Amino acid sequence: MLDDARLSDIASSEASLRRFLHGLPGVDQTGAEARAAALATRSIKTTAKQYAIDLAISMIDLTTLEGQDTPGKVRALCAKALRPDPSDRTVPRVAAVCVYPDLVATAKEALGPNSPVKVASVATGFPSGRTSLAVKEADTREAVAAGADEVDMVIDRGAFLAGRYGEVFDEIVAVKQAAGDAHLKVILETGELATYDNVRRASWLAMLAGGDFIKTSTGKVAPAATLPVTLVMLEAVRDFREATGRQIGVKPAGGIRTSKDAIKYLVLVNETVGDDWLDPDWFRLGASSLLNDLLMQRQKIATGRYAGPDYFTLD
Repeated sequence: MLDDARLSDIASSEASLRRFLHGLPGVDQTGAEARAAALATRSIKTTAKQYAIDLAISMIDLTTLEGQDTPGKVRALCAKALRPDPSDRTVPRVAAVCVYPDLVATAKEALGPNSPVKVASVATGFPSGRTSLAVKEADTREAVAAGADEVDMVIDRGAFLAGRYGEVFDEIVAVKQAAGDAHLKVILETGELATYDNVRRASWLAMLAGGDFIKTSTGKVAPAATLPVTLVMLEAVRDFREATGRQIGVKPAGGIRTSKDAIKYLVLVNETVGDDWLDPDWFRLGASSLLNDLLMQRQKIATGRYAGPDYFTLD
């Protein structure tokens, strides 16, 4: 068990942090990919599929992160987050709406006071993370002051890949402090980390530094979320809870577009970490186009026919 004293010792120097991270068990690449592929073949039918679709909807961070985003687009996204299908009140709300810091206030106003849908905001020089710590802290404080419930920060992958683990650790700690009561999701940008061993090390680094969630990707780099990478991250949060007693969330983001994709991730969660993580508080799906496919599949189960592609609003 890693108690507070041991955790402080691990983070006390660059050398001790490096020693701990490089002492983690290596990832069996072939084994991880084979297990993820095997779990992806699981078939879910009828009522179980309906439950999985509703659960996936409730886990979505409905996202718009484009240079052309406008207040009107964000308001429309918030309306959809609250009522994904205006014709069916039994459809659950999504977990959060994710926007740039300058549109947080717009989203907060559109969702209304005490909304069950959270406002998440990317910060810290998204998507590259290549800016000064002072700018990252200011970016975070701006988002939280505007009403963000959650902050999605990006790590400096250049620093991580150069082995400057202490620098990355200190930045996460500082951003966590700047975020205050807001939950901090740490984006690893796994598509740039090159190996599963690096994904495991980055996951542990983010958790040791105080992240509340670890997130695969910005959605701006390919490959984004993949099942094997998410499996490695799920194993990391499982092992971290066993070692510290602290539960951390996981968020795959980018490239998850269909109901079939989403259900594969839910199966992966259930088989790797269990029911404790099958909850929007502990597992999210970062997506912009996934919701419509889930709604179409849901309607197919209810009516026996698919809606037309223009039945639901575009995200």
